[in-house]
Amino acid sequence: MPALPPHLTPDIWLDQIFTSGEARRGGVVKRQVRDVERLVGRAAFAGAVAARGYQAVENGRHFVVFCNAHPIRRVR
Repeated sequence: MPALPPHLTPDIWLDQIFTSGEARRGGVVKRQVRDVERLVGRAAFAGAVAARGYQAVENGRHFVVFCNAHPIRRVR
């Protein structure tokens, strides 16, 4: 696994996700599980999602974060 650049910390990585245009508009962001585990860890990621009042699901190799507090309803 390649080394992380020295300027990339878990806090910076999380901040980049949650300050993205899509997140600020209340949209959806997706990240690979392996990246989350490698860069910040599942617990820290889940805590950051919850602290913002967002919801996330894991599907296959991705986390999908709903950057709003609207209910999630499974269609099928």
